[in-house]
Amino acid sequence: MNEERKNQQAAAEPSLSEILQVRRDKLKALQDAGRDPFVQTRFERSAYSADIKNDFDAYDGKTLQAAGRIMSKRGMGKAIFCDIQDDRGQIQLYVRKDAVTEQEFADFRKYDIGDIIGVRGYAFKTKTGEISIHVQQITLLSKSLRPLPEKFHGMTNTELRYRQRYVDLIMNPESKRNFQIRSRFVAYLRRYLDGLGFMEVETPVLSPIAGGATARPFITHHNTLDIDMYMRIATELHLKRLIVGGLERVYEIGRIFRNEGMDPKHNPEFTTVELYQAYADFHDMMDIAEGVYTTFAQKYLGTYELNWMGETIDLTPGWPRLTMVDAVKQYVGVDFGAITDDAEAVAAAKAVGVELAEAAEKTWGNALYACFDQKVEEHLVQPTFITMYPVEVSPLAKRSPEDPHLTERYEMFVCGCEMGNAFSELNDPIDQYQRFKAQAEKRAHGDEEADKAHNHEAERQIEHRRSVVEEGVHRHQGEEADDDAVEPREDFDEHLFGAGRGMTVGDHHVDESRRHRHDDEQRDNAGQASEKTHFSSFLFGRHRRDALDTSARDCGSASVYEKGS
Repeated sequence: MNEERKNQQAAAEPSLSEILQVRRDKLKALQDAGRDPFVQTRFERSAYSADIKNDFDAYDGKTLQAAGRIMSKRGMGKAIFCDIQDDRGQIQLYVRKDAVTEQEFADFRKYDIGDIIGVRGYAFKTKTGEISIHVQQITLLSKSLRPLPEKFHGMTNTELRYRQRYVDLIMNPESKRNFQIRSRFVAYLRRYLDGLGFMEVETPVLSPIAGGATARPFITHHNTLDIDMYMRIATELHLKRLIVGGLERVYEIGRIFRNEGMDPKHNPEFTTVELYQAYADFHDMMDIAEGVYTTFAQKYLGTYELNWMGETIDLTPGWPRLTMVDAVKQYVGVDFGAITDDAEAVAAAKAVGVELAEAAEKTWGNALYACFDQKVEEHLVQPTFITMYPVEVSPLAKRSPEDPHLTERYEMFVCGCEMGNAFSELNDPIDQYQRFKAQAEKRAHGDEEADKAHNHEAERQIEHRRSVVEEGVHRHQGEEADDDAVEPREDFDEHLFGAGRGMTVGDHHVDESRRHRHDDEQRDNAGQASEKTHFSSFLFGRHRRDALDTSARDCGSASVYEKGS
């Protein structure tokens, strides 16, 4: 019986094609009557829904004009209630037959969910106390020819939400909050870095060579020069040139393109923040990274506690800083600080169930990193800095003066996800040359993502480079929003931390990304110190060589980068 009833209801419901035709017929009737909504070009609004609700006393009884999309309608007699939505919220409209013209009321009764209207009236409270607008004039500004998703269930299909983000924004307030929070964060990030004396610059997106990171590039063709060019996979090289040229603190918020795997959390294009500071080291970059997160959380959320990925995260300043050796000792029980032999280190890793990648050299550094990558990251729930990475996975980071097997590098983790990466840049030209050679050998043996060595460029920059620090941050936008986040606090966390683990729309696959991330971010450090802190995606590499740069492009120019994904 239930199945029969469902079939009968389905048969009684109009099909989508019928609904579309009805809406088109309504539009044609309006146009034939000389009331075509699409000839409207401007509507002067004097108040938004949130303004009226938040400061009702200032609007009570006063004439105002509001506009928005009809989200619901109820009542069919002499009075009709409806809710309209603008970009700040929703507010109820009260439309009485005797308060508007006969034609306006007749037309309004035929308006559909999704239509956009402008109204003139005054603010008041209903008998139930709901703040509303008593409408005195209605103008149809745009006719919606397609129905919105059913209001009680909204838009729940994840793939559809990504493909039709505009409908997602209409139906899901949390998605709109994600965009708003992200916008605030980008603006705040700029103010924060500007306040520290950094200068924002804009660098080329097209390059005749793919470099600066371990990633496959997108290839395009320059018709005038008749050469293939590559979309940048990192912003590093040009920022380093600016440091060499005497600009001591620079950063870029820019789009990065990587021709690799994708899923709802990893997009081939994403945004990074990369900054360089002369005369500083990776400790200074840790202070900056921690400061960005903690001050933003306190300013816009009013608390250091956030809910993200099912965990309560405490951003209170003073995050733990562990060396990789200490972290492995604490969580795995293997003390690599007491091991000096490569074979012994590999054996110790194998004893705890850690196997090195087939292509990896069987060294102490690779064994240490494999133990950390496979056994430790998942335990780093609260914000934690892991420092002193092996040289093998940090080809462009400066060696530690205390232990030449390690580098002055950190990565920041939250909920087992890498959120940022930085290191003191390698500026020893001889050491850098040897590491470039090692990368070239990797490519010769089939590693397509190994960084290309550009000797003359590297030598020219490294020989002039001072001590520098680099930082990189990955951010993604609405598309990377966590679809499971439904609370405002989770919306905030999503954009503060990034969506989905070590990557978000715009990275590699999780396993690959964790492996490439390190090669990637290290090898971009050619002789400066820079750090990377990422906020939504975590693959943020760098950009390394561009033989055709003009001097003007080398110098860069002040600019504002925005990302979308």
